[in-house]
Amino acid sequence: MILLPGTQALDIRMPFSDEIKYTILGISILLFLIAVGILIWQVHKCCSKAHYSKDSVSSLVGADELDQSRSSYLDSQRPRYKEEYAHDQMRRLSRFLSQDSPPASVLSGSLESLEELGSEDEPQMRGSLRFSLYHDQLQGRLVVTVLEARQLPLREFSRSVDPFVRVRLLWAKEAHEKGDTEEEEEEDEEERRATTTTRKEKSAGSVRPRQCVLHEWQSHLVKNSNSPAFGDQFSCSLAEEDVPRITVKLEVRDFDKYSRHGILGEVRRQLSNLNISYPLEMWQDLQRPTKDLVGELLLSLKYMPTSQRLEVGILKIRVVSKSSRTDRALYVRTSVQCNQCKLRHQKTTPKTRWDVTVFNEVMIFVLPDPPVRDCTVVVNVYELNPGKKKSSKRLIGQLTVKKGRQSEDEHWKLMMRSIRQPIAKWHLLYV
Repeated sequence: MILLPGTQALDIRMPFSDEIKYTILGISILLFLIAVGILIWQVHKCCSKAHYSKDSVSSLVGADELDQSRSSYLDSQRPRYKEEYAHDQMRRLSRFLSQDSPPASVLSGSLESLEELGSEDEPQMRGSLRFSLYHDQLQGRLVVTVLEARQLPLREFSRSVDPFVRVRLLWAKEAHEKGDTEEEEEEDEEERRATTTTRKEKSAGSVRPRQCVLHEWQSHLVKNSNSPAFGDQFSCSLAEEDVPRITVKLEVRDFDKYSRHGILGEVRRQLSNLNISYPLEMWQDLQRPTKDLVGELLLSLKYMPTSQRLEVGILKIRVVSKSSRTDRALYVRTSVQCNQCKLRHQKTTPKTRWDVTVFNEVMIFVLPDPPVRDCTVVVNVYELNPGKKKSSKRLIGQLTVKKGRQSEDEHWKLMMRSIRQPIAKWHLLYV
């Protein structure tokens, strides 16, 4: 009963039966017991976790103390264990790398050179090429047959490939052949000053033989096929004494109508260690493409900061040639790209090809911006036959001089140190 002031007594009762009342009371008591059980379980779980963490920390502390005691014991017994281990690993790597003509830096035993060799990440080439070689001794002819290729990589954007094969016959010049010493003796004092800064580069490049391209062919194009069948056969006259000096280079390329053709890989075979008196058929995996040393070019650079002008001088070219015929001519095409702006390229006048071809021509390029942040000078040397059309030109050598934001070539550094003065330097030509 609830009594309110100024009112009479009221009788308020819930309109439920006793069974419903007892049911609600039982459910509430059951929920209360469940909540108490969950609370007790959580408290027990927290207590057990704290106890386990204390045991794990104590065990880790004990293990660390044990490791420290062991390491101190080892250090006391072998104080130079780490250095000896590093040198031992270095010697093992140097012995392993020495089986395949290692560079001198590896044989010297420097740890920095080993780190640099390990950090190089060269892409893995895919695919293989089947070809045939045959030298007819009676007729004095070499026959190269390009048969087929398998499992060539596809373009990422179009998932297709249009392959063709470019075949080159490279004739290697012996390291100490007559004529080289005579040419060096005929160099004047100006050339000697220019070559003093490049002796290291020439000595490093002298390990690779100097070569020239005797013949160059190209197979037909097979569209949209990563396992094409070619069946193209090429032949040329080749004396038997020249066979050991020949290297057959086959480049598998991807045709691109609007840009440069992509290089999928290459295959090289030296004929000195092959018996090709009968047709010899071979399968070879494609390897990473490399360039071949074909000669040298004496290049002059001069920078004029006031007029923002770069003068590129083509002085002399020394290229490898198998014969002394003078029915061929050389000319040089120079292009400059500065601060992501490609300037207009310039060409020299054609000169008759000799062992040392003299040009002495200067090309002037006006740079776009006063601060030269990024600049690249590309020099291409072409060979052509004056009696034929201009389309008969053939690239026989190329060199690049760069100046980047993080690094720059030695020739560019020398030019910037000697403003308004021409700086000449010999560069190696590759193809």
